[in-house]
Amino acid sequence: MIFKNSQWRTISRVIFLLITLTLTAFLIVNGRYIFLTVVLPVVLFQVLDIFKFMKKAQDEVDQFVESVHYRDFSRYFDVKHAPIELQPLRKGFNEINSTFKVISKERETQYQYLQKILELVDTGILSYETHTGEVAWMNESLKKMLGIPYLKTIQSMEKRDAQLFQEVHSLKPGENKVVSVYRDKNNTKTLLSATAFQTDGHMFKLIAFQNVNEALDENEARAWQKLLSVMTHEIMNSVAPISSLADTLKNRLQNAMQHFDHQPATVEDLELGINTIKRRSEGLLKFAETYRNLNKITSPNLKKVYIRDLFENLHHLMQPTLEKKNIELEIILMDPNMTLEVDTNLIEQVLINLLVNGIEAVKDAEKPRIILSGFTNSISKPVISITDNGIGMTAAVMENIFIPFFSTKKNGSGIGLSLCKQIMMLHKGNIQVHSEEGVGSVFNLQF
Repeated sequence: MIFKNSQWRTISRVIFLLITLTLTAFLIVNGRYIFLTVVLPVVLFQVLDIFKFMKKAQDEVDQFVESVHYRDFSRYFDVKHAPIELQPLRKGFNEINSTFKVISKERETQYQYLQKILELVDTGILSYETHTGEVAWMNESLKKMLGIPYLKTIQSMEKRDAQLFQEVHSLKPGENKVVSVYRDKNNTKTLLSATAFQTDGHMFKLIAFQNVNEALDENEARAWQKLLSVMTHEIMNSVAPISSLADTLKNRLQNAMQHFDHQPATVEDLELGINTIKRRSEGLLKFAETYRNLNKITSPNLKKVYIRDLFENLHHLMQPTLEKKNIELEIILMDPNMTLEVDTNLIEQVLINLLVNGIEAVKDAEKPRIILSGFTNSISKPVISITDNGIGMTAAVMENIFIPFFSTKKNGSGIGLSLCKQIMMLHKGNIQVHSEEGVGSVFNLQF
């Protein structure tokens, strides 16, 4: 109804102006100039009125365009107090603004929903513009993974981790690559996956960072468990008969001693040989049994324990050895009430093993020192750290120290650290090492 009324008002204005212009032309043609003094002001008034109307309409359109430009869809155009001919225009603007407001709200809701989902996942996500390198978005998981609060451009990553930057920059869409991410002196195996998309004429690359340490550790542990099961089974099956045969031969030899009265050297040689076979076979059986222990631990008996109690027990146990070797042990625990849900016996075994390794590593140091500390890391997970100022390790040694059978010690079995790693995996945690030759080593147990 308002639209029809304003339409008729506009049409009547045009018709009335047309009539007055026609009358003005008639008066001029017929030379009746005196009447023009009455008609011309009317024509002028009508022209000014139409001009004002057009100016108001233009101003309304300008205001609407401005609100769209600045995405200010909250602006309301007063319909009730507007001139009747502008009321349909304002009503239309309000309807358009309402529609834009609904669309904008839906998009914002979808964006917030998607953002919350991406914040909850453990996978780090990074998106950047390929031409300028400007970072468009990165989630909290990635910030925690890399230990950075913000990245303005992808080139900023080069200052923090040049190798990771090269891997990310060279990764092509559709490619996957496992790389090492170093943070807080810890090495994390990370799977990088890349994809690309285009929007508003700009090309973006999206990189997903997925921590695959646990998956790789589990696969590696299962492979070693199968190997150990086969090897220990074969070793014990082969050695057990030898040990039994050695016992039988020794008994028979002792029973036949009287027949060798004139050859004592021969008897001694035979007895020595048989004893050697028996001793070595028993040693191999014990060796195989020790390795078989890797497969026996299946489910830890978890209980709540104070870290201070673990440290106190370890200190009492190792104090005589430390004093004898003149090694300083420093214990640091920022929160005395810090607790863990662990199998105490298994975790104590891990700590003893690491402390014994530390004692061995610092034996030639001028001022041997070991630090045992407990703290919460940047992702709010409890960590127990064993630090020494010993001989340190090469990168090649660090890559292999958790592999069964591998040992740098002359008389080492290579069982200790492998067992430590499996115990930590049973606790849904991990063990990481950082070392530098001539400086020392740090073992971190993260729960």
